[in-house]
Amino acid sequence: MAWTWRFEKADGTETEPAVRPEEFSTQGDAESWIGESWRELLEGGVEQVTLLEDGTVVYGPMSLSAAEEA
Repeated sequence: MAWTWRFEKADGTETEPAVRPEEFSTQGDAESWIGESWRELLEGGVEQVTLLEDGTVVYGPMSLSAAEEA
């Protein structure tokens, strides 16, 4: 299984992130990475992310701005 993030603008269109990770082997690894990288992604123009497992949406879109406000 491969876990990946899709990086999006607020309108749902895909965008290239400032930081591009490799595929993750577990959901926990993917979530840990986003927890460490969301500020840099937001500063680079990514407004929301969607988690995928082997190309299938697990959850999202999840706003990165909401994390900033928390």
